Amino acid sequence: MTVQLGRIGIWRNAGGLSPELAVEVEKLGYGAIWIGGSPPGHLDLVEDLLDATGTIAVATGIVNMWSDDAATVGASYRRIAAKHPDRFLLGVGIGHPEATQAYQKPYDKIVEYLDQLDGAGVPRDAVALAALGPKVLRLAGERTAGAHPYLTTPEHTRWAREILGDGPLLAPEQKVVLDTDPERARAIGRPAVANPYLRLRNYTRNLERLGYSREEIDDDGSDALIDALALHGDAATVAGGVRAHLDAGADHVNVQVLPIDADPLPGYRALAAVLL
Repeated sequence: MTVQLGRIGIWRNAGGLSPELAVEVEKLGYGAIWIGGSPPGHLDLVEDLLDATGTIAVATGIVNMWSDDAATVGASYRRIAAKHPDRFLLGVGIGHPEATQAYQKPYDKIVEYLDQLDGAGVPRDAVALAALGPKVLRLAGERTAGAHPYLTTPEHTRWAREILGDGPLLAPEQKVVLDTDPERARAIGRPAVANPYLRLRNYTRNLERLGYSREEIDDDGSDALIDALALHGDAATVAGGVRAHLDAGADHVNVQVLPIDADPLPGYRALAAVLL
């Protein structure tokens, strides 16, 4: 893969990103900015963030295959890559079945879309695939630079690395709450995990695969589940949880600081001091 992500990046919904934030994150030493929330296929925000910065990579997490056709996305990729070579990783995926009535035969849709990206001139090593289960993880390793799992644990990372084998990118997302009070932290982390993810079957199936029971998943998640999916504590404690993904085989971890409606920079500054 020609795009260098570094070991630690940030993940933030498109609405919470700006060129000014990108400049500050780059100064802190993070390797990549992941744009969440299914950014539209014109990818103007990717270009804006790259224009404002000098070296940090930008990735999409993810462009939704049902929302934006591969020809449009491929043209956007070529425009951006020509201007900022080796700094843009195109993350794509199918989202979740509850989001679209057109959601049918998802694996076939992924294969078709990847074929179309090939035809649109997007290099395979510049694409990452959202992947949770074994079939799509294998496809990510065979057809793209690698996998971008969302809402997972180090146990999933270890399992995903076994499936991918050595070489393909493994870049999970991890939510964090920088608060040492468990009740306060769960009050922040639980809404970000439960709504919508604990209501979406691709995520709940994955959690069951990891050994969580329906009782732990239902009713907005048990404390233990929320603690795993939205790490909390001081910066050093949270950093240890992020490093657990790296120890389990991740190449790169993208960290989402919660709450999503607050300024994330204090959290990213605190984590940079112990992680970077």
